[in-house]
Amino acid sequence: MIPGGSGQVGTILARAFSAQGHEVVVLSRRQYPAAWRVVQWDGKTVGDWAREIDASDVVINLAGRSVNCRYNAANRREMLESRVWSTRAVGQAIAAASRPPRVWLQAGTATIYAHRYDAANDERSGVIGGNEPNVPDTWRFSIEVARAWEAATNEAELPDTRKVLLRSAMVMSPDRGGVFDTLRRLVRLGLGGRAGDGRQFVSWIHYEDFVRALSWLIDHEAVAGVVNVASPEPLPNVEFMRALRRAAGMPVGLPATRWMLEVGAMFLRTETELILKSRRVVPTRLLESGFSFLHPSWPAAAEDLVHRAA
Repeated sequence: MIPGGSGQVGTILARAFSAQGHEVVVLSRRQYPAAWRVVQWDGKTVGDWAREIDASDVVINLAGRSVNCRYNAANRREMLESRVWSTRAVGQAIAAASRPPRVWLQAGTATIYAHRYDAANDERSGVIGGNEPNVPDTWRFSIEVARAWEAATNEAELPDTRKVLLRSAMVMSPDRGGVFDTLRRLVRLGLGGRAGDGRQFVSWIHYEDFVRALSWLIDHEAVAGVVNVASPEPLPNVEFMRALRRAAGMPVGLPATRWMLEVGAMFLRTETELILKSRRVVPTRLLESGFSFLHPSWPAAAEDLVHRAA
């Protein structure tokens, strides 16, 4: 069962699990044609959809308004409320189930960690952000949302359901409209140079490893709590974009200064945090549990994704 599964990441998971022979149910605010069942909900309250909980073994909650927008007051409220309300509704439905699912994977974000260059953030020693000096207010807001999201999960008392909080990096897939598709188009236009000073670390994960990691977490009963879902090899933006240009066969890419990115973000109705914040995140708990990545290194992953998108 995948609440909020109508977006790109939800579609990747639904497609993969369906192909493996699982019955998949997506909860969505709208009906749409799909190769799996789509059940409507309002993303806020427990309703008839909760009956699906009793038939499910696994819940993967991805619900929440897209962060690809301007952080005005209305959008901020919707980003926060859509995550907290939907998570509480899922928790309440599981608590009331006569046969609760054995595991609840709850979406979260690696953005919860501090903007830093000096060391990687893992689940044990990582620094939670919000107190860094001289960072934009929008960055602090994103951390507030991430913390509230996890708090809504933790407040649910579910003795029969294992909870895993996913602090996920950007999922790179060849599907249209995703992060990789956007970056690839910029590279092909000759605009794939470094962003800002290029020092900020990019944390990412290949979509195949994302699916495999969630399957691993479903199957490994000993793993609960916070788990970073990211490649073990984050790298600075300048190296990230260089590898992508090489994979795409584009020898040059114009760099973009910070002020240029700010102007572009206003026109595109988004925020520069998605590009400029240093997300240096590593998946210590996944690796310690025995998980092995198919695509640990970005240059090889970029080659694979460009080939698939061609």
